[in-house]
Amino acid sequence: MNDDSALTTVFVNRKATKRKLRKSRIVVEDGPEKGTRLDIASERVTIGRSVICDVTLSDTSVSGTHCEIIASETGFLLRDLGSSNGTWVAGVRVREAWLEPGMPIRVGRTVIRFEHGSGSVEIDLSGREQFYDLVGHGVRMREIFAVLEKVAASDLTVLVRGETGTGKELVARAIHRASKRVQRPLIVQDCSAIPANLIESILFGHERGSFTGAADRKRGCFEVADGGTLFLDEIGELDLSLQPKLLRVLETREVQRVGGTKMIPVDVRVIAATNRDLRQMVNDGTFREDLYYRLSVVDVDLPPLRERPEDISSLAQAFLEEFAKRGPQGAGTHYTITEDAMMKLQAYPWPGNVRELKNTIERAVSLANSTELGMHDLLPASQKTPPVFLPGGTAEQFVEDDTPFKDAKQRVVDAFEVQYLKALLDKHGDNISRSAKAAGLTRYHLRELAKRYGLRGDTGGPDDD
Repeated sequence: MNDDSALTTVFVNRKATKRKLRKSRIVVEDGPEKGTRLDIASERVTIGRSVICDVTLSDTSVSGTHCEIIASETGFLLRDLGSSNGTWVAGVRVREAWLEPGMPIRVGRTVIRFEHGSGSVEIDLSGREQFYDLVGHGVRMREIFAVLEKVAASDLTVLVRGETGTGKELVARAIHRASKRVQRPLIVQDCSAIPANLIESILFGHERGSFTGAADRKRGCFEVADGGTLFLDEIGELDLSLQPKLLRVLETREVQRVGGTKMIPVDVRVIAATNRDLRQMVNDGTFREDLYYRLSVVDVDLPPLRERPEDISSLAQAFLEEFAKRGPQGAGTHYTITEDAMMKLQAYPWPGNVRELKNTIERAVSLANSTELGMHDLLPASQKTPPVFLPGGTAEQFVEDDTPFKDAKQRVVDAFEVQYLKALLDKHGDNISRSAKAAGLTRYHLRELAKRYGLRGDTGGPDDD
């Protein structure tokens, strides 16, 4: 392991077999927890006042989830998590900073020192490159597969985090299929798709006459999933008033129907998923700390597709085989992708992640005139003129299309702005104030830009801190 790397990958016969995490530690040098030491044994360590953090500090000037340390092949990265009083390294306030041994870190009135240890911690990689419907031969996905293989046999609650389209539901289905509950039902419930006045009834059921329209007794998701698995998608959208009731069910394994008095035992394994930053929501008071703690017994963080381009080829091939079975040229047809087109697919950032790639392949198979798919078949209009910061021949494409310079430049700027603003608002939970501050814009300007592009942060998101 070299001096800078926090993570290294071990290869045997050109195949990655495991990863090694450099042993390091953080030591509290000043503050209420002075003398506390923590060995870094995972790729992500959080520091803050909340009990959900790996390092919990009682310092009242420290935010709930104040900062985190992330291990990567490049080194250890310290990242502030939107704290109130900031994260300081060697007397300088930072949003992100690469750590060196001996560096002093100040959070609130607490001073922490980062140190290297000797040796390393081994992280298992799965030997498989597919876990049911999840596909990936890269290191990051095979590390996730190794976790899923261990978790599936248990009844531990799992929290799956990742951007929209990364495959969170596929993780839930894979865990269920690999578990001892596979013969029992898997119930999928999207918490964002239910009106607030109905979600309690849908989750926990209701008795006849308990509210207007309740003509019959109805079992809720927990009862229907008894003996099996309940997947609660978009758990971050669950109304704050219902979170204590969900917490009680997770702790007691009993549900009470709306309008009922009887406690009904349920045997359910719960898997939750979100594309929101629940840690920030805990800080903001919009998600209960104790519920987060209960849901995240095992965390599975799915990387966006742009961070695993090595998997695009195998994903595309899997989708080609799936859609060829019902394509216009009949089952058994063998589709291929040209080398040039595959290079462009791997260079594209895929804001819609694996779902967008899947839709792209399905459309190409359905509309192509040949079994060899090229650039014209695979890239939709939004991808034929990708942002200028992407690799590839964007200028050549504009010239080939006889696009005037002024129009081409404006299309590049528009494409950049919409991707930048979407990522910005996603990072800050649609909060206009924090997003504007991070981008160096006024709130009015940011709000107008969001309206122009029809982004979700334009009207409905939180406006002030």
